[in-house]
Amino acid sequence: MEEEFEISDGKLHAKRLGRELVMQFLFQCDVAREEFRQSRWESFMLQAAQTHALRDNRYARKGREYAEKLLNGIRERQAEIDAAILAHAENWEWDRLAVVDRNVMRVAVFEMLCMPEVPPVVSINEAVEIARDYSGEKAGNFINGVLNGIKDTLSRPARKAVKEL
Repeated sequence: MEEEFEISDGKLHAKRLGRELVMQFLFQCDVAREEFRQSRWESFMLQAAQTHALRDNRYARKGREYAEKLLNGIRERQAEIDAAILAHAENWEWDRLAVVDRNVMRVAVFEMLCMPEVPPVVSINEAVEIARDYSGEKAGNFINGVLNGIKDTLSRPARKAVKEL
């Protein structure tokens, strides 16, 4: 049985849509204890399009493109991303982190580590908002603390996009 989520706001920008889709997909994989498979992603996207009435338009295409960029990057660097989260989630074991929260953080940490065109504070703000929509106010505060700790270790500006690192 797969969990279903709703996209939190029908007026989201494409990157936010991509972030939410990836978080939802990673959540489903975690709950089902399954590794990524392209066929599972395709099935998820078909379900998401139907469930959320995503039309085949520029917005949905851009959201999916961003989601796929995030998903592929997270898959490639998951061990590094998870280690960064654990290093800054003081006194928390991986299994004690809420599944939604850890997947929200995975998306944000990947952006902070690997997508210089996204300012770290944007990644943090988006993660906090998504967490508040899907997990709760306290989760947003916890995620904000963890991600701010990671942001402080970066060697790039927190509030500016960078064309190249």
